[in-house]
Amino acid sequence: QVQLVESGGGVVQTGGSLRLSCTASGDVDSGAVMRYWRQFPDKQREMVARITKEGLTNYAESVKGRFTISRDNAKMTITLQMNDLEVDDTGIYYCNYLASGSSNWGPGTQVTVSS
Repeated sequence: QVQLVESGGGVVQTGGSLRLSCTASGDVDSGAVMRYWRQFPDKQREMVARITKEGLTNYAESVKGRFTISRDNAKMTITLQMNDLEVDDTGIYYCNYLASGSSNWGPGTQVTVSS
């Protein structure tokens, strides 16, 4: 079993920054891909960013150039640095751990960007 503990989030004004972190523990696979998804207020979901063990990254078009995902393999921790936040970034952000035969989700953390 894999547990995900998330931290970060909160309320910020447009143009501000926030940092999210997620740590996987338990029966972790060091080769797992880790991702952040978000759910918008209208319940639509979007994959925000993903990162492999080797540090390969992918981002949603809507966050490219503003968000950066990083990873500490020794700690099985990923960090999502979110800069230049926009009102449309408001939502619940979920950490996702994806390994062969296993997909685990964090409880989610609220990010609210006010104008």
